[in-house]
Amino acid sequence: MVREDVRNIAIIAHVDHGKTTLVDELLKQSGVFRQNQEVAERIMDSNDLERERGITILSKNTAVTYKNTKINIVDTPGHADFGGEVERVLKMVNGVILVVDAFEGPMPQTKFVLRNALDLDLPVIVCINKIDRPEARPEEVVDEVLELFLELDASDEQLECPFVYASAKGGYANLDPKLPGRDMGPLFETIINYIPAPQGDENGPTQVLISTIDYNEYVGRIGVGKVDRGSISVNQDVIIVNHHDPAKQHKVKISKLYEFDALNKVDVPSATIGSIVAISGISDLHIGDTICAPDAPDPIPFQKISEPTISMNFIVNDSPLAGQEGKYVTSRHIRERLYRELNTDVSLRVEDTEDTDTFKVSGRGELHLSILIETMRREGYEFAVSKAEVIYKTDERGKKLEPMELCYIDVPEEFSGSVIQKLSLRKGELQGMSIGQGGYSRLEFSIPSRGLIGYRGEFLTDTKGNGIMNTIFDGYGPYKGDLTYRNLGSLIAFESGESVAYGLFNAQDRGTLFIGPGEKVYSGMVIGQSAKPEDIELNVCKTKHLTNTRASGSDEALKLTPPKILSLEQALEFIDTDELLEVTPKSLRIRKKILDPTLRKRAGFKRN
Repeated sequence: MVREDVRNIAIIAHVDHGKTTLVDELLKQSGVFRQNQEVAERIMDSNDLERERGITILSKNTAVTYKNTKINIVDTPGHADFGGEVERVLKMVNGVILVVDAFEGPMPQTKFVLRNALDLDLPVIVCINKIDRPEARPEEVVDEVLELFLELDASDEQLECPFVYASAKGGYANLDPKLPGRDMGPLFETIINYIPAPQGDENGPTQVLISTIDYNEYVGRIGVGKVDRGSISVNQDVIIVNHHDPAKQHKVKISKLYEFDALNKVDVPSATIGSIVAISGISDLHIGDTICAPDAPDPIPFQKISEPTISMNFIVNDSPLAGQEGKYVTSRHIRERLYRELNTDVSLRVEDTEDTDTFKVSGRGELHLSILIETMRREGYEFAVSKAEVIYKTDERGKKLEPMELCYIDVPEEFSGSVIQKLSLRKGELQGMSIGQGGYSRLEFSIPSRGLIGYRGEFLTDTKGNGIMNTIFDGYGPYKGDLTYRNLGSLIAFESGESVAYGLFNAQDRGTLFIGPGEKVYSGMVIGQSAKPEDIELNVCKTKHLTNTRASGSDEALKLTPPKILSLEQALEFIDTDELLEVTPKSLRIRKKILDPTLRKRAGFKRN
């Protein structure tokens, strides 16, 4: 059976090429909203952090109807750290729309997501977006995309893909870049004509592969997947099996079944071949599970989720200011929250350690873990985290291997020298260099993942904010030797109390301060970056001693340099291996792991 009334597509692209804005337009133009309804920008980015950062973190499902055909759309993330989301949602669709910026052309993540789609033999519609940009160069970008297809060994059918030129922001698409656009009609038509309709045996035994897990406080886990064979209905008895875990066989009953309609989930009594459905009421449902008829337990093969490459410890906060700002502060709270995150984030790993107050959390990159830290912080959690460290492996001969990244950098030519120098110090090897558009150089490095820890902030400073850096995981390679993360030491508070302008005035000559006057500090807290390689202890709570003699001009106002306030990412990049970042809903404080100065010196001697 072929279901001509349904099409299932995923929208894939490099970060910032306009996927989410394109989905918005498809929703608006399919008549989902009333004429006078106020609609937020990037409707699909429902999470606060996604809105603030302008990035998509979780893949989302939606559906529109065009000329009696239901089009199920999955919006996917573009960041390499959330690549796990892209890899698995492609199992749910019959084709993809590859969105490429009409100025930037194909970027590293474009290659990664396109490779995934081609490997699964999915037909691709290429959408050249942002053609209304003044510097757009659609014809050249088409050639670059075709070169990318050839590089990835695309078949002849895949090379015959249609090209659509669009401005998601302007709300129009066209098959010729020179013609003025009116609406998204040409893109809708291309989807219906080019993306194959789902087909299969509608009378066969039920088979649904779960590709995404959603979580809701009221109904618990919600599994989302496509009906690959037969049909599924409410109150049906089914069995859950898994291709990678032959022992798994649970009998359950389907209690709730939904289909997607625009931004809502709608209750349905049953669904058949090709429908994307959401199933709730099954507590032990995981990504990669197949829901089958009890008499035909036939799991669908599913690729394993990529392993994490980076880890950090989440620790119960034990600083002198602990418990003053957070709502959830105990190890039980933190453990519960971290394990709950595993319900929806498949690329994350959480392990208990020998210390009951410490949990090892592993993810796909610094951004992946910093999003989790920021989310927990906003929910009222208080804890400390250690510096991110990469996860090493050993090969069969016992040699140490470490995760490697391909790093692509676009910078104005005058900055390329300092970027090459900095990345060489971090064990990066320059693989290629080309002069691109508008006086920009494109540099390609192979670099250990740990060489990039803490580099982003430095990179933005070195390129005066004009550089673009993209990284992509490139497997494991031989260990490249030791690295120093930071050449400068920390300024450390000598005693507990409140910082005073007089104490800070005397301290600011020693380096860059992170705090201003009137802030609570404690002994062992890092209050700035030293101008020298070693750590320096300072008393910033010291007030001026009053004398009974007064000279004219001795009480002039003290001029303080404004402190450098670190964001969460900057603080995570700054901390060294012997430091922790204290995270509370209101504050970020950097501190030494060992607060006592004598014990800290003793530990330093032992280390050296």
